[in-house]
Amino acid sequence: MTTDESRVSLRRFLQRLTASEAEIEAEELQRESTESGCVPARQCSRGQVVSVTGRLRTVVYTPRTNLPTLEADLYDGSDVVTLVWLGRRHIAGIEPGRHLTARGRCALRDDRKVIYNPYYELDSPK
Repeated sequence: MTTDESRVSLRRFLQRLTASEAEIEAEELQRESTESGCVPARQCSRGQVVSVTGRLRTVVYTPRTNLPTLEADLYDGSDVVTLVWLGRRHIAGIEPGRHLTARGRCALRDDRKVIYNPYYELDSPK
């Protein structure tokens, strides 16, 4: 190992020691997203058909008189994409902490990235 390589290795080790739990989780989620071939959430743009993968942070049922919705925030370590299922009150397996991969057309709502009625695949629990 050269001197430069050992410095880089030591720097990574020290960064890992001083990083917060959230930073470490974000790094791991970004690595998993890259390995799966999905688009990082921060690179999703309006109108683009994307595949994103990550962990569900929140799942909220919004009762509305005309159209109930189930919304889930998917975090991949770089940004959040909100998944919205129109007309749904509950979907088995869609719960906070669950890993999943979603595919659909990205839209913007109130400056947030949203995918309406995405195709999704639940990842096996780790």
